[in-house]
Amino acid sequence: MKFLDQVKVFIKSGNGGSGAVSFRREAYVEFGGPDGGTGGRGGDVIVECVDGLNTLIDYRYQQHFKAQTGVHGMGRDRSGAHGKDIILKVPVGTQVLEDDNETIIADLTKVGQVETLLSGGNGGFGNAHFKSAKNQSPRHANPGLDGIEKWIWLRLKLIADAGLVGLPNAGKSTFLSVVSAAKPKIADYPFTTLHPNLGVVSLGGHDFVLADIPGLIEGAHEGSGIGDRFLGHVERCAVLVHLIDATAENIIESYNIIRSELSAYGHGLDEKQEIIVLNKIDAVDDKKLKKFKKLLEKQTGNEVLLASGVTHKGIDDVLYKIVAIMKQNKIKKQKDKETKEDKRWSP
Repeated sequence: MKFLDQVKVFIKSGNGGSGAVSFRREAYVEFGGPDGGTGGRGGDVIVECVDGLNTLIDYRYQQHFKAQTGVHGMGRDRSGAHGKDIILKVPVGTQVLEDDNETIIADLTKVGQVETLLSGGNGGFGNAHFKSAKNQSPRHANPGLDGIEKWIWLRLKLIADAGLVGLPNAGKSTFLSVVSAAKPKIADYPFTTLHPNLGVVSLGGHDFVLADIPGLIEGAHEGSGIGDRFLGHVERCAVLVHLIDATAENIIESYNIIRSELSAYGHGLDEKQEIIVLNKIDAVDDKKLKKFKKLLEKQTGNEVLLASGVTHKGIDDVLYKIVAIMKQNKIKKQKDKETKEDKRWSP
């Protein structure tokens, strides 16, 4: 199945049904009178977050979604039926945005979450609604209100606990394949990964989701390479695992390129907690490795972990570090929640 994480679709809620102009006509009934019914309400446009989807590929083949029009009112005080709603089913992590692709209408992060995007038009009143002592034979009815229409964007941001970032061929896909059951494409050329991959990691009773996004290069925020739009898939991550190729010509430059691109992208990515990993250590001798590690720690001011996806050396250290940070964040969120509740409390 092809991965598609952003689509533009047209939606329209249903028009309301018109009210009816009708008069009672029956044999042996002396007094008739108006009996036109009210029109039915137009259908709504609804978006629902469902399980079992991981891409927006369905919306590549259908871009127009229109709810049903309400049925017109009828004689004998019969109201028209409401139009059927139309439901857009999307995967977890989908955002609904206005046509400007910036204003967020809804953010769907849980299975079962439902949002009404457009409400259908109300049905028009029939002439029975307008009868009164002064106007006993109204000969007019209201038309139904028109539905609302507009273009919207659906943007998928994968739900992951940790995200892998780095230059092309930094070993991200190999790392993901080693620590999870995911089977991403692995090859010895740049941009092997063309769309994000997810893997579930199990470690000592702790399960978490790890995301591997396509590699970034210098100028990615300006469209170089495959750009930086896939960075949206790590916006929700608690921690970023920054993999640096130990065989690179300049590891400091490799680190700075990614940090610059994260900063240029914004959305708080450059402020997220980061685990720096010097990867592919099996291809570098110990003397050089110690030198690179010391150099990188001095430059970043953070601890640098060593790992190799091929030999599995140091992999567990990285995973335990991820779990530790996730635990810290969970405790912090709990404390923040308790603090807010305490502030709300009053005797």
